[in-house]
Amino acid sequence: MSGTIRGVAANHFRGLLTRWPKDVLRPECQLQDVLAKRQEMGHLASTPKGLTQEQADLKQANALYSLLEDRYKNKYRAPPSMFEPKSNPTYYKDLVKELEEAPHRSWLGRLAKRLSGMVRFA
Repeated sequence: MSGTIRGVAANHFRGLLTRWPKDVLRPECQLQDVLAKRQEMGHLASTPKGLTQEQADLKQANALYSLLEDRYKNKYRAPPSMFEPKSNPTYYKDLVKELEEAPHRSWLGRLAKRLSGMVRFA
């Protein structure tokens, strides 16, 4: 029985690893790589009191699925006004734009961005 549950948890983790999005800001450190290494070592989750290792693995897989499917974003919706603060209405749009541009910026572009952040004109 425990071998079957362990196999089910391993199958869930393999499915998660293929569906999890890549981190373009830090390509050298991916969550998929860490989870795959932990799965190879057999340490998918630490075992809390009262749970078997198989149950702990399944709970961790469920938690990762909930993050992957944005369950909390969908369950706890924020009002649109929260994303447009009165002091800087375009703050979050600018932040998303910056995060999308950052991985494709050249070293000269990064240097220019850093220098422009140091110098502010009033």
